[in-house]
Amino acid sequence: MCGRQALTLPHDAMSQMFGATLANDLPDVPNYNICPTNQVCAVTSDAGVRHVTSMRWGFIPHWYAKPNGGPLLINARSETIAEKPAFKAAVRQRRCLIPATGFYEWTKDETGNRLPWYIHPAAEEALAFAGVWQRWERDGEAHTTCAIVTTLANDRMAELHSRQPVTIAPADYGLWLGEQGHGAATLMTAAPPEQLEFFRVDPAVNSNRASGPELIEPYDAETKTA
Repeated sequence: MCGRQALTLPHDAMSQMFGATLANDLPDVPNYNICPTNQVCAVTSDAGVRHVTSMRWGFIPHWYAKPNGGPLLINARSETIAEKPAFKAAVRQRRCLIPATGFYEWTKDETGNRLPWYIHPAAEEALAFAGVWQRWERDGEAHTTCAIVTTLANDRMAELHSRQPVTIAPADYGLWLGEQGHGAATLMTAAPPEQLEFFRVDPAVNSNRASGPELIEPYDAETKTA
């Protein structure tokens, strides 16, 4: 599951990270609280030339009569992505990378309060989520949309949630983007436990209206101060 993310990487740094040209309409960074239906940065490859573009986070299948014409598809399960009608063409033909500095998950305490956690790379500056994308157009309205591929969580991440985003290593960017032939399905596995670290953050992030760098700072639950 990935339902909220953060991106603090400057656009120029993204261009260098992926060896890609930048579109003119990229969403503003930093953004410490990227929510479903927000625009996200996504990397695509066209004839081997990579581009960082803007996409709506929330995949819209071509048969939806309107953007909210069915379930909001922000994630795609790796185990079923090749068979699901919404995703099976996209995973073969339209794969992308979605850069993120980190993402959020929630647990609950004994009284049912939602406790947010921030998950981030242990060593790298940013992550590259495996994604699929779809161009949707109807009655003069058009959106380029995407979903993040998820898989069963590794043992460490399972402390927070049963699933985690598929992350793609730099050496495999080309394979996921379709530049190196077949075999991308082998990449849809959980990252090793040592790749990611996590800590509690302020419950303020429970609101999709929250913003600011304090959202990704460690939170002291006893003193209620970061």
